[in-house]
Amino acid sequence: MKKSILFIFLSVSSIFISCSNDDEPENSNFNIPLVDGNYWTYDVDSEGIFSRDSLYIFGDIVINDKTYKKFQTKDDIATGFYSSSLRNNSVRKSGSKLLLSGNLSLAAGQSLPINLDLSLTDFVIFNSNASNGQSLNSSPVTGTIEQTYQDYPITINYSLQSYGGESLPTFTSPIGDIYENVKATKIKLNVTVTTVQTIGLFTIPITILSPQDLIISTIYTAENIGVVYVNTNTNYSINSDIADQFEIPVSGSQNQKEYLDLYLAN
Repeated sequence: MKKSILFIFLSVSSIFISCSNDDEPENSNFNIPLVDGNYWTYDVDSEGIFSRDSLYIFGDIVINDKTYKKFQTKDDIATGFYSSSLRNNSVRKSGSKLLLSGNLSLAAGQSLPINLDLSLTDFVIFNSNASNGQSLNSSPVTGTIEQTYQDYPITINYSLQSYGGESLPTFTSPIGDIYENVKATKIKLNVTVTTVQTIGLFTIPITILSPQDLIISTIYTAENIGVVYVNTNTNYSINSDIADQFEIPVSGSQNQKEYLDLYLAN
């Protein structure tokens, strides 16, 4: 893949983001099977490039006196957005919510225009009680990263949030698999990249990447099974003059689909 704007500018090993813990009583009748030994295998289609991820629950881990289930993948890497997001991370249930703690890292196999590694604490990734479009976290997790590229000071502002989606009595995936009692969740990453250029006594602000949703992933979770289908889109566009100046592509886009194949969900 050609040089991508944020991969060049963003080499972040860890960005600490703390999300508020929310343990209020809620209806938890929607069963998500978090049991040791449960596994889910996914066929991943990245615009005609096919791969396979195997995600499983390894055991318990205690973080800040709270017990989580540790997720791992069969191989050292995962190519799908969902499996790579949970790989080596920890999930716990609180009422109707699932909360993720760990490093949210996107798979290299997705060819995404960002090298993202965010350290999350109890980020809500699912809420069976959420209405369509409802924010799952009290506020988006945001941050600013300062970098230097070709002697230019680069400022990257980002915002990460998850939202409730449709509640579907029956859901049919694009390959025809049918699941009952399915709840969708949407995750969005919004990014802005700016810099300044000094000409004589003047400092000129330059917007490299205007505010835009770089990543939108829709995750479908079936009761008593877990995640059954994921559809992830990545898109960005840059002013052509700016792209030429920084020798980067004017735009980029990719769609990735993850289909549940085999699973054990006790």
